This record gives sequence, C-alpha cells and structure tokens, in this order.
Amino acid sequence: MPPEKRPKLRTVEKITPPYPLNRFPSDFALGLGKEIIYLLATRVTPRFEGPDWEEVFARVIHGRWKPSNVGLDDILLEQTAWSAKTLKNNNPFRCKKVRLISGRNSPAYSFDRENVHTCNPAELGGEILSIWNARVSAIRSRYDHLRTVVLIKSEDLLELTVFEADTILYDANAYDWSWNPNKNIVAHDKRTGAHRFTWQPHGSQFTIVEEVPEKKLCIRLKQPPELDHEKVLATMNFDASWVEVVTV
Repeated sequence: MPPEKRPKLRTVEKITPPYPLNRFPSDFALGLGKEIIYLLATRVTPRFEGPDWEEVFARVIHGRWKPSNVGLDDILLEQTAWSAKTLKNNNPFRCKKVRLISGRNSPAYSFDRENVHTCNPAELGGEILSIWNARVSAIRSRYDHLRTVVLIKSEDLLELTVFEADTILYDANAYDWSWNPNKNIVAHDKRTGAHRFTWQPHGSQFTIVEEVPEKKLCIRLKQPPELDHEKVLATMNFDASWVEVVTV
C-alpha cells in the first residue's frame, strides 16, 4: 500500500537542520578521529560497535545520545534526529553499497499473519513496509529532520567512511517482491532492478540496501601506541583500597 503523502508546511520548511546532509561540521573528522584513536589506545581489541558509534557521534556533533526502542532517534540535536549504523568492510573507501539492519518488522504480530511462507510476497511486502513507514511517521511527527548516519569501518578501525541518508517512507508498489532461494523476501526497484530490501521470516529482520553516495567522508588514522596498564593505573594514583571484596 502506498504511504500517505506528507504535505508541505511553511513552518517546517523554515526549520533548518544543524548542517546540510552529508556536509559534516568542519571539526567533525578531527573529533571522530580523536575518539577512535583514544579507543584504539585503551582497548585490547579494536572493537567499535553500534552503541559506541551512537555515543561518539552524539558527542562529536554536540548532540544528545538517547538510545530508543525504535532505533530511529538515538541521537538528537535541535529538530534533527539520527539513527546510527555501523558495519565492517575490507575497503571502506571503495564500498558502494551497504546492508543496514533496520528493525524487526513482524506481520505475524502487526497483522496477525499465520504461516507467512504461503503468503503472496507483494502483499506481505506491503505489510512489512507499512510497519517501517508507521515507525518513521511517528518519529517525523516529533522532529522536522530524520537521518541515518552510517559508519563503514575496516577491521583494524584505521580506515573509516561516514555518510548520511534521509530516513524516508517507501511506496511498496515501486518494488517487485519475491521469495529467494533462502526463503527470504527480497524487493527490487521496478525502475532500476536494484536490490532494495530483504526480510527474513525467522526473526522478522528487515534490511535496507543503501547506496554509498559519492559525497562521503573518508578518514585514515595512524595506529596509536598501546597504553601500558600499570602506567595508567600509576598515573591515576591507584591504590589497593579502591577494590573491596563484599560478602553478602
């Protein structure tokens, strides 16, 4: 079913985002680089997962980190909300497409569907997208701008690509829906033939395939020296009295 069109409102059009889409503030790259270098120096393994990225992005843009159940408005600044996604790639600078896990959309729960494998894929696809559209509409009713910020990272975190995309509503009729050999539903753009969505019945995971734009931010970092644990503790004037064994 096609999503309801949103009318143009003059009051909304006057509210501008903190910065234009994909034109990150001038201090953003340095701020993000410093955060990752600090992490590399203080962690034994180069881990940087979803919540880390949400928190760091919020701090670098001077926004507020507010993890949400919906996952579409985890970072807030003025009248703009962001969802933050991160994924690994062997070559972040040349990556052309990313698959973004975008929630669990369950027709069984939302529409009382039974045995989804016997359903018409186009009809089921419409229900899957309507769940997504309802979530997006709910957030857009509170914020004038809604974006997804994506971090593509190398295994060692020394190469990073960052880009943004508007978080939008989708028209189910613009896609061809079918079951693939893995018994998942996939959707391809009718106009271009490009793969756009995947939905997995087991777990109801909904994935959006997003093209990486030409205008993106690419950062290369220098590996920092690993901090010596004992020296760090000595710098903090660590004392054994800081550790108390409690008997309960």
